[in-house]
Amino acid sequence: MAALVTAALLAAPTRAQDSASALAQQLANPVAALISVPFQLNYDQDIGPEDDGDRWLMNVQPVVPITLNEDWNLISRTILPIVSQSDIYPGAGSQSGLGDVVQSVFFSPKEPTAGGWIWGAGPVLLLPTGSDDLLTADQWAAGPTAVVLKQQGPWTYGALANHLWSFAGSDNRSDVDATFLQPFLSYTTPTAWSYALNTESTYDWEGEQWSVPVNIIVTKVTKVGGQLISVGGGLRYWADSPESGPEGLGVRLVFTLLFPK
Repeated sequence: MAALVTAALLAAPTRAQDSASALAQQLANPVAALISVPFQLNYDQDIGPEDDGDRWLMNVQPVVPITLNEDWNLISRTILPIVSQSDIYPGAGSQSGLGDVVQSVFFSPKEPTAGGWIWGAGPVLLLPTGSDDLLTADQWAAGPTAVVLKQQGPWTYGALANHLWSFAGSDNRSDVDATFLQPFLSYTTPTAWSYALNTESTYDWEGEQWSVPVNIIVTKVTKVGGQLISVGGGLRYWADSPESGPEGLGVRLVFTLLFPK
């Protein structure tokens, strides 16, 4: 009996670690059947023609999976940006408020392909919800989005992409014609630490210019009270950006609420 009790006590932390590690791997999958609410805080600097500007950007990114039938899930991914910026060009002053919302919907098979690939595809929509002229494109835009990835052991690798074309909005603002590319690679340890590398590149076909931040992030799944969370942070480096865009190093902090089924 003593041996059984001892074995059970030793096994409980192992099971908890395994569960946390599995959740960390689910977080690395953009179309996992996991309800999560990430809060992603970014700081960028050297913005504007004179490199005087800086920006704090909080992306609230709820992910909600919906079961359609035995074979398919629908994954809703929303990006709601909250911005505080200053001096992004001479005389611009400071602005704070809501930016433009990006809403994506992925139709994704519940099971990977025979080769182990996980994928999802659907529409993406840009909503001109910005609360200030300098925080919005003032255009409605839509297009396709897709993601494909593979998870082998502790590794997750793949890419997410979308393209947005404007179809309505202010005649005084530039049209939206932009491609977003996000290749990603992550490694998850048995103790639920994840080490991730990605880029979140955007090509503006109207301006013929790239924005390429490269992100290196470390996160950890843990529990506070009864709530499962993931916390972490890292650095971002602007490998390329428009002449008035951010330059050099930035910072990213991530806090995610997890609600596994």
